[in-house]
Amino acid sequence: MWTYHPELLAVPVPRYTSFPTAAEFGEAVGAAHVEAALSAHEGEVSLYVHIPFCEKICWYCGCNTSASNRAERVASYLDALHREIVLVAERLAPSAGVTRIAFGGGSPNGISPIDFVRLVDALTLQFAASRPVISIELDPRTLGPDWAGVIETVQIERASLGVQTFSPELQAAIGRIQPAGMIADATAMLRTVGVGSLNFDLMYGLPGQTLAHLRDSLESTAALGADRIALFGYAHVPHLIARQRRIDGSALPGAEARFDMAAFGHVFLLDAGYVPVGFDHFARPGDPLAQAVLQGKLRRNFQGFTDDEAPVLLGLGASAISEFPGLLAQNEKNTGRYRMLLSRERLSAARGVLRSADDRRRGAIIEGLLCRGRACVPPDLRQGAWPLLRPYFDAGLCEADADDLVIQPGGLPYARSIAARFDPYRNDALRRFSSAV
Repeated sequence: MWTYHPELLAVPVPRYTSFPTAAEFGEAVGAAHVEAALSAHEGEVSLYVHIPFCEKICWYCGCNTSASNRAERVASYLDALHREIVLVAERLAPSAGVTRIAFGGGSPNGISPIDFVRLVDALTLQFAASRPVISIELDPRTLGPDWAGVIETVQIERASLGVQTFSPELQAAIGRIQPAGMIADATAMLRTVGVGSLNFDLMYGLPGQTLAHLRDSLESTAALGADRIALFGYAHVPHLIARQRRIDGSALPGAEARFDMAAFGHVFLLDAGYVPVGFDHFARPGDPLAQAVLQGKLRRNFQGFTDDEAPVLLGLGASAISEFPGLLAQNEKNTGRYRMLLSRERLSAARGVLRSADDRRRGAIIEGLLCRGRACVPPDLRQGAWPLLRPYFDAGLCEADADDLVIQPGGLPYARSIAARFDPYRNDALRRFSSAV
């Protein structure tokens, strides 16, 4: 279904979970901008809570996380997080309503169930959140039975399991040993306690991985009934992520093999009845994410593709990013400095960017291309982008339809590369990003 054009995938591009991307964040934006934005917003709000701890650190992981083997470090971080919750809630306009809460990391189950319940209680109390949709990322290796009652009591509706691969040999190659039975047990437990939408994170492009390995993981995932699947390409950047140096780079599949894996996964999951969500996500037809696709309401934010319609996402925790219509702001990444700022009763936003009117219209085009496969392009932007898109037009990957740019079915793996032609910041910075496929 897809044709491999290596020259059109040669330049790394952002994932565009925001526009401008985090590469454009600067220190001129900080806590004062966030405070002003909080007091001015009066509509729906979603919360993202970052837990930067895991009991076991995987070699491939690029997340802002560390081992939760020092109780005092975890406790002091959670104290600071509770203080941030209070400070942000105090500054948020009273008319703003929290409709969703997402916990990510790291691994939120890297902290104790009791500490997690205390966080949920603080969030629902301070933000006066009435029955928000709650989601959580989970590590099946540390999902003990004590979490079952917590998930059921808190009424978590959506969960995501970090699976990556079912192959024991590939698990060993990336430092994430989790037998198939462990994943099946975690799935069964989550279903029993009421999780209605369950996502599996899977990866292709792993060291030594073949199409047979990928097929086995996809078959196992479909058999366990995952409602959503995120099929990511592994990004090997050991010069940026020191823990990846433990992975054998010489065993990684080449660019064309990665493309074949992405194409195979796409066809397999469509044949299994999943709805494609952008390029690398999939959902069962009845899942809210698939419904957002079918209704033309799919959006993209720092959590990836989403059916969340709230215009504001507030990030809580070290390195978390907040998104307002006119502002993107990231909290201090270093957990020590994060704790210090909160101990002084200060918000920790340390960098970000003010979104200009041009940023917002370009961002709307990029989001439209990634979420719906088409976008209306104003004449002045067509004038600049069309010459850059000529190779994609000639290859039949996209076409102009009156004022719209439309990505063809065969152009799906090139969507991020096509979208990047509307990004003026990419002229000299494309090397910072991962492979488009």
